[in-house]
Amino acid sequence: MDRLDRKILRLLQEDATLAVADVAKKVGLSTTPCWRRIQKLEEEGVIKRRVAILDHEKVNVRVTVFVSIRTNSHSHEWLRRFSEVIQEFPEVVEFYRMSGDVDYLLRVVVPDIAAYDAFYKRLIAKIEIRDVSSSFAMEQIKYTTEMPLDYMVLDKESGANAA
Repeated sequence: MDRLDRKILRLLQEDATLAVADVAKKVGLSTTPCWRRIQKLEEEGVIKRRVAILDHEKVNVRVTVFVSIRTNSHSHEWLRRFSEVIQEFPEVVEFYRMSGDVDYLLRVVVPDIAAYDAFYKRLIAKIEIRDVSSSFAMEQIKYTTEMPLDYMVLDKESGANAA
């Protein structure tokens, strides 16, 4: 990858609906070479997919809950089963295995506290969990899906400090 790929990625992270011709113009390429670069970025998995980012309030998931989970079981089988259970819950929008005091962290979005309580009851009925601690977000200060691109390893001939 080079500085042009990074510029293309910056633009597409801001607006994935940009026409290839618009992207090409902004990065100083003609349309066909720009299209080829985008295709290559998709084929290599750098661009995983293009999605619409929805307004939480307009789709009635106003409450964000960070759920810390501790378990007594740390086997691969338990994690596989737990992962399958979590996949059944559309409310879980992020799921991480953690280091430190907490084993797993979930980000859950729901309309209200009652909906979270119903989620919680369904979750603990499906799999044994030692401890669940829930933290409700009071205010969202920053939210982005854009990845920082300053850490990208660029081809040597393109220069590591390029835009």
